[in-house]
Amino acid sequence: MELIRRVKEMQETCLRLKKERKTIGLVPTMGYLHAGHLSLVQRARKENDIVVMSNFVNPLQFGPKEDFATYPRDLERDNKLAAEVGVDYVFAPTAEEMYPGNYSTYVEVTGEVTGKMCGISRPGHFKGVTTVVCKLFLITQADRAYFGQKDAQQAIVIRRMVQDLNIPLQIITCPIIREEDGLALSSRNTYLSPEEREQALALPRALRVGQQLIQEGERDPKRVKEKILQVLESSPGIRVDYVEVVNGDTLSELIELKGHVLLAAAVYVGKTRLIDNIDLEVEPCTAVC
Repeated sequence: MELIRRVKEMQETCLRLKKERKTIGLVPTMGYLHAGHLSLVQRARKENDIVVMSNFVNPLQFGPKEDFATYPRDLERDNKLAAEVGVDYVFAPTAEEMYPGNYSTYVEVTGEVTGKMCGISRPGHFKGVTTVVCKLFLITQADRAYFGQKDAQQAIVIRRMVQDLNIPLQIITCPIIREEDGLALSSRNTYLSPEEREQALALPRALRVGQQLIQEGERDPKRVKEKILQVLESSPGIRVDYVEVVNGDTLSELIELKGHVLLAAAVYVGKTRLIDNIDLEVEPCTAVC
């Protein structure tokens, strides 16, 4: 595995690989790798000749009161893990390398996909995400890029950017990897105290309650949303940011639950903000619901 810190070197390397007709799979990360990240690499390893992982804590996607300064970082640890799962190149630039002093270009997706959920809670977040991801696509010349389902809205936003800008690249979303007790893996889980870690289990539990309600025949999104909220609001240590029951492709509102449905929620446990979701296909109601 090779570590590259400079944009020009990474781009020249990938252009050379493309001339050799190698396919490139990109796994964008902010580092502090866990099993969720490594599952993306494993998928990319199966489907591409070359795997590039970016390791960059992107300042553009953090608000002024968010955790950019304290976000966990350990490049040496990450490089070891990346090598073990078959990454060919780690691209780990500095913020100054990605955004030099005269930097002035940004990519922004507008509309419904960014105007709700994390788009409301974190103004400017997705503008930062799409800007850095677009740069990574151009630098690495990737054929495929791999994202985790935990960040479902992010994947939908990036897919829209790729579609709108005619970027010749496939976006692949991979399943959420969870701890044995059901908590979705996240680098921010390291912020949780033992008590908060236990309280955080209310998030996946509430989403599973909503899923169960749908499986039992409920097709009213408002009722499912209310039930998820009820579970969260009655759980100690939980402060709800949002709960949404929406179309899983466009994030649009639903009158009736059918087709691709996303149950998504964000909560605060102490000072830590956690997100989670359940993605499911729902059959139309065939009886009196």
